[in-house]
Amino acid sequence: MTDSEPQEPGKAGRDSQEAASRCSARAGHSLVLCDARLADGRTVDVRLVGERIEAVGTAGSLARAKDAGTRIDLSGYLLLPAPAEPHAHYDTALTADPPAPVRPGCGAEPAGEDVQRRATEAALLQLGQGATALRTHVHIGDVAGLRSLEAVLQAGRALRGLVELNAVAVPRLLTGVAGAEGLAMLRDAVKMGASAVGGCPDLDPDPGGYVEAVLEIAAEHGCPVDLHTDGGDPARLARLAAAAGGLRPGVAIGPCGGLARLPHQVAQRAAGQLAAAGVSVVCLPQGNCGVLERPTPTTPSRMAPVRMLTAAGVTVAAGSGALRDAANQVGRGDPLEAAYLLASLGEARPHSAYEAVSARARDVMGLPEVRVEAGFPAELVAVRGTELAGALSLAYSRIVVHRGRVVARTSAVREFCDLVGTRDLGLPRQSQG
Repeated sequence: MTDSEPQEPGKAGRDSQEAASRCSARAGHSLVLCDARLADGRTVDVRLVGERIEAVGTAGSLARAKDAGTRIDLSGYLLLPAPAEPHAHYDTALTADPPAPVRPGCGAEPAGEDVQRRATEAALLQLGQGATALRTHVHIGDVAGLRSLEAVLQAGRALRGLVELNAVAVPRLLTGVAGAEGLAMLRDAVKMGASAVGGCPDLDPDPGGYVEAVLEIAAEHGCPVDLHTDGGDPARLARLAAAAGGLRPGVAIGPCGGLARLPHQVAQRAAGQLAAAGVSVVCLPQGNCGVLERPTPTTPSRMAPVRMLTAAGVTVAAGSGALRDAANQVGRGDPLEAAYLLASLGEARPHSAYEAVSARARDVMGLPEVRVEAGFPAELVAVRGTELAGALSLAYSRIVVHRGRVVARTSAVREFCDLVGTRDLGLPRQSQG
């Protein structure tokens, strides 16, 4: 649900951008989140004005104010910085589902409309799970050309105000005669609105040339780089780190499951090179995304060695990858599930696992930091629970805040039959997950 954007007073706008922002915040909507529990154990009220957190106070202190605005009772909820999705594939999302039957007298849905519909559905699904910023990789070239990218960008424009959706352009080839068209199309994709450039150098005949081409275009347009790589070739990783070192806005690679198959010392050396170059890694705890080769009995799918990478100083975020497509027909796309898997597999403690899908995911995507503190962006999620580990395990009920407004609610109710003896034990007949 969305409201109209607050209007900035003309004089403030003429005086300065900063003054305009202050006036916009004063004229904007006000929302107080009451009795919310924070990850550090405090119970607080949080007041949101415009798109930012204006104040955080002890429970009841802000809700009692006469000008408190709209109030939402978050008793029993844990309030956290909202997750972000750093690695999705919306152009192929939901293709594992059976296609809708064609109505009599109607032709099949045009390809562009089909991609836009599925991208919209996938984005709303992840928004309901808490992610208020999304980055999707989109294939360009071959038969589809730029149509899938245009469809995803159109979905992002239609969802503006609900969720922030950005696209990474992914060409198949960039080197040799066959790659000339991919290079031209990649430049066109950036002009169309792709926010980052990427691709899979592992699948190009000249992986090093592919990386150089992507970095060159990124430098031309001042946009970030987000590349697919298995990470199983340490020499190739070393060349990538050397070429990417110091590039701004930044370079991310993933899912890097091949790093986990390397000898420990070799993987450690590669992790150190990535850290020194400032290259981030986006792992996919829920499974591969299908851009790379499928797992085989001799090269099984593995998740990147998160603990080792983190210890080496690499920024490691976690993404969802496939969302019910050919690569993962059961992919849920739930950021909290990705954090749960990191913690469950022993790759991170619960707080660090959640940071992989929130703070570090936002960092990889070049987004402002979010904390539940005054002055920070109002990008929040409230999940049913009292502490983070429990929320990652059973966080079914969620309230999502984007730009200071509640944009999604998911409510789960669990009911049990009245078994003999439950009354004596004092067990609840109904509870929220």
